[in-house]
Amino acid sequence: MDENLAAIWLTLRLAATVTLVLLLVGTPIAWWLARTRVWFKGAIAAIVALPLVLPPTVLGFYLLLTMGPNGPIGALTQSLGIGLLPFTFWGLVIASCFYSLPFVVQPLQNAFEGIGERPFEVAATLRAGPWDRFASVALPLAKPGFITAAILGFAHTVGEFGVVLMIGGNIPGVTRVVSVQLYDHVEALDYGQAHWLSGALLLFSFVVLFSLYTFNRRASSSVGPRV
Repeated sequence: MDENLAAIWLTLRLAATVTLVLLLVGTPIAWWLARTRVWFKGAIAAIVALPLVLPPTVLGFYLLLTMGPNGPIGALTQSLGIGLLPFTFWGLVIASCFYSLPFVVQPLQNAFEGIGERPFEVAATLRAGPWDRFASVALPLAKPGFITAAILGFAHTVGEFGVVLMIGGNIPGVTRVVSVQLYDHVEALDYGQAHWLSGALLLFSFVVLFSLYTFNRRASSSVGPRV
């Protein structure tokens, strides 16, 4: 039971860290995708959405090579005295950020696109600069998108397996998250503990989706049609 609780705590800490990082990194990416008209926008959007269709082991394999001793990130971290990132908590954070990126960027992009041009035109007539329009118009109106992105990013990180196993391995208290702990129980034929963890994840997934759908329904009903 102590190992299960340690894995749950590590998973929650990982998911919270990844969600915060992705909200900070994903917001400018989503804003750019929502506002730009450059010809290579589709290519950038495809790269962001790639983890949706790419097998997680493939992503984990290339991240492992990139962050390894012969990879560019690995060479950089070693030159900075940080050491190698694979099989560490921060290695899991970086890998999870890549894998959960579309689950944060796409809701934010949809929220920014749903605002329309009219609010920004009105703000411009009041002499609001680009940053003022973003901070005082875009961010408040896109609040439902931020909540959706945070919930999806957090929940998706909790459910990761292939990427975290490739990058983090199975080190107790360091990289052994809930999904890996569950795999260990099944491999050891400890179905009692496997049922316990699986039930907790099933309940968590249901609560997350139910809360998300309830929030979206209330947000839709509270916002009237824009003129």
